[in-house]
Amino acid sequence: MPLLHRLAVAVVTAAASVTAMSATAWAAPVPLPLPHDEGSTDHLIVTVSRSGGAADSVTYTLACHPAGGTHPAAQRACDQLDSATVWGRDPFAPVPPGAMCTGQYGGPATAQLRGHWAGRPVDARFSRVNGCEIARWDRFSVVLRLPGS
Repeated sequence: MPLLHRLAVAVVTAAASVTAMSATAWAAPVPLPLPHDEGSTDHLIVTVSRSGGAADSVTYTLACHPAGGTHPAAQRACDQLDSATVWGRDPFAPVPPGAMCTGQYGGPATAQLRGHWAGRPVDARFSRVNGCEIARWDRFSVVLRLPGS
């Protein structure tokens, strides 16, 4: 059998195989979602301090999907987290080393988020020591609710 003829037969056979596999994949039933497991909810412990010290710190729990916990604006905080979550990116990532940040100071407030979000562990710290950190804090302004605000 000439080489060109063998190549043509191989191409036609491969195309037929792909078509058959595609038809099978489209005909396969879609799996049902797993039942809701209360232990698998997105859950964070939010600790915020106006002065950066323990004396005026407050700790909230925040559960999402469904919203709950002791956070005073749980649904709004969950909505803010959802809007900051993009596939393939860490919404809680720290400011990269060497980032060019403005030299403004937003005060001594600090915060920490611990727990799980979107199936991943979270241990993030926040401050307001420069423009980059202030912008990062502001992206989570509802979640990082200052005591008394």
